[in-house]
Order: sequence, then C-alpha cells, then structure tokens
Amino acid sequence: MRDFSDIKVIGFDADDTLWVNETYFRNAEVEFAKLLTSYETLNKIDQELYKMELKNLPLYGYGIKGFMLSMIEMAIELSDGEVKSTIISEILNIGKRMLNKPLELLDGIENVLKTLYSKNYRLILATKGDLLDQERKLDQSGLANYFHHIEVLSDKKEQNYNTLLDHLDIDPNEFLMIGNSLKSDILPLINIGAKAIHVPFHTTWAHEKVTISETEGKAYSTVSSISEVLKYFN
Repeated sequence: MRDFSDIKVIGFDADDTLWVNETYFRNAEVEFAKLLTSYETLNKIDQELYKMELKNLPLYGYGIKGFMLSMIEMAIELSDGEVKSTIISEILNIGKRMLNKPLELLDGIENVLKTLYSKNYRLILATKGDLLDQERKLDQSGLANYFHHIEVLSDKKEQNYNTLLDHLDIDPNEFLMIGNSLKSDILPLINIGAKAIHVPFHTTWAHEKVTISETEGKAYSTVSSISEVLKYFN
C-alpha cells in the first residue's frame, strides 16, 4: 500500500466522484440522436456530436450549457439548416432537464469526507464545468462545509493544478488528489509531483479516456469505491 504519511491536503473531483454526472450526458445523447433520425443514423449522430463538442470546448468549456449549444449546432448542420424550431426547442428542454436533475450523491462519499475532515486533513474541491451549475450541485449536496477551498477550473491540466497549488501555498509533495478521471484527476497530479487515487466510475466520456501507454510507469493507487480510500488513512 502506498505511503501517504506526508499528505496534508486532499483534493476531490466533483462530477462522478462526489455525485452522478456522466450518466445524464449519455442519456441526453440518446434523446438527441432520436430527435434527428430522419437526417442520419443514431451511430453517426453520436459520432458527429462528439466531434462538435471537442471543436467547441475552447469556446464553451465544459458543462451542460456548452453541450446544449453543441447539440443545437449539430442539429443545424445535420439538417442543412432545415431543422424545425420544435426540435430546437426540445434540445433546449433536454439541457434544462439535465440542469434540473436532483443531485445523486455516490455511496459513501459523505462518510469519507467526514472522516478525513475529523482527522484534520485540509480538504479542497477541484472540479471543472459550468460555475453556476457546479455551485447549484454543491449547494444541493450539503457537502460544502467539509471543504476549506472550492475551485471550479476551466480545465484540469498540469498548469491549472500548479496555479491552484501555488495560490493556496500547497506543496505538491503534501497533496493528494482523488477522482474518477485518469486524464483530468490523476496523471496531471503525478506529473507535478503530487499523489493520486483513482476511483473509476462506470461511465467515462470518451474525451477523458487514456491509453495504456499513457499510464505505464505512473505511480498512483486505484480503489473500487470511494469508501476504500479510508484504508490509506487508518
């Protein structure tokens, strides 16, 4: 078992680490594709929507609102500009339903936060996505009081983490990140000298997936559930 005795600050991802998120995007993609089957096959619509999302990331960033705009743009493109206003309206409704989803905490997360907080670890939340939506979810979660600092990042690359840790005066050697995404929550931290625990979620956006070669030789831990994290802090 890895030695985390030097750890003083523990960071947590939010979406699909604290609460369910990606499942709603996958369901929305299915709804969207069904709206446009008169123009293209389901599989092709799914592929093209993903390409559109990646193209728009630099403009809209991560989150439901950017996803909505990408769906609308994709509908216009696939229909050669002939998509009906009723379909555009339904696309907006798909997004609004996502934004109004009741929060679903993942099993065991509050106990983990409560236990680590009681052991005097400094806990921070480091997530990406739409600021308003993340604030809404955090408020509904009832978990905000466990965190000394909450940061909604535009992205989760090495520079983003370096800037955050510098701002909070945190030594990377004393920092541990816990999250579901190898690409966003694990590898960038390992690369800057911090530690990380990977807690896989059953659904992962294709953009967050990494190859075996990218993880080869990288020292991080993997647990099957968030509750298993506590075994490192007995």
